[in-house]
Amino acid sequence: MRFVIQRVLESEVKVDGESLGKIGKGFMVLIGVSDSDTKEVADKMVKKMLGLRIFEDEQGKTNLSLESVDGELLLISQFTLYANCKRGNRPSFIEAGAPDMASDMYEYIVEKCKEQVPVVERGQFGADMKVSLVNDGPFTIVLDSDTL
Repeated sequence: MRFVIQRVLESEVKVDGESLGKIGKGFMVLIGVSDSDTKEVADKMVKKMLGLRIFEDEQGKTNLSLESVDGELLLISQFTLYANCKRGNRPSFIEAGAPDMASDMYEYIVEKCKEQVPVVERGQFGADMKVSLVNDGPFTIVLDSDTL
């Protein structure tokens, strides 16, 4: 499982020009799922993400978590995080989770986050989404379950 976490001042996702989710200060998270991922892996990833202390405190040190700053979440599914570009110029996506399984895992992650974060917005699995954001910093973290 892979999460690309961007600390944002604001972020929004649209499908066909309609806003599906919009947040202020918080994390915009791109979520990639592989066929080998499980709920246990998702639990570990969510725990790590929500525990990250990447917001600045009064001294300007990155020492505050999402909860500490009343941050919000925008969760976007993105199978392209499992693009394999080793051969040729056309990426292969065979390492990405099958759509039904990946959709179920994405829904599970959304629900787990809602248990702990008051504002959780989301994209639409499998849709052609337009995501906008103002990256704060910029500050971007990549979490990969293989390295946790």
